[in-house]
Amino acid sequence: MKNIFFILIASFLVILITGCGSSRTVQRTSSDTTVDLSGRWNDTDSRLTAKKMVDGLLEARWVSNYVKEHKKKPVVIVGTIKNNSSEHIQTKVFSKDIERELINSGEVRFVASSEERSEIREERSEQQQYSSMETAKRLANETGADFMLKGVISTQNDSFDGQAVKFYQVDLELINLETNEKVWLDSKKIKKLVEQAGYGF
Repeated sequence: MKNIFFILIASFLVILITGCGSSRTVQRTSSDTTVDLSGRWNDTDSRLTAKKMVDGLLEARWVSNYVKEHKKKPVVIVGTIKNNSSEHIQTKVFSKDIERELINSGEVRFVASSEERSEIREERSEQQQYSSMETAKRLANETGADFMLKGVISTQNDSFDGQAVKFYQVDLELINLETNEKVWLDSKKIKKLVEQAGYGF
């Protein structure tokens, strides 16, 4: 009788453990495919927003005005992109998306960020001591930026009865580094309706 009891208990535990297990499948997809699982800010939002806003930036009159006056392309640097949203957003990813669009456009010249410059300056300084005179790069010969692009990402969320509206606003502005004049600014808005039955937000 005891043996039957232990067999039943063991069988029950096996069924319980097996039932609690979960299976997971992973499917590779193209990096530019839109996948929106949670409704939160994601790589697609970053990529599309960067492209749209940089397109607007380069179509504005400040570019042609600068080229006409100075006979050369403007030099741009991306400054801080602040995250004022209620979500954890990788603003560095968004900054890199902006940098890529700016550089690949060929309309402006682009310089490294302050964080990147620190590493480059350290390497250049070491070259003065360890590299040959023919290959060592000169000090104090950097290209200074003419304009800095800064921005902020903000959110507003509203939810009720299994539905939520997620609203994102990205504001960017381009500032003349010598005069502090704002030569361009724009906003990009994203609104998402998320429905989730049986769970709260």
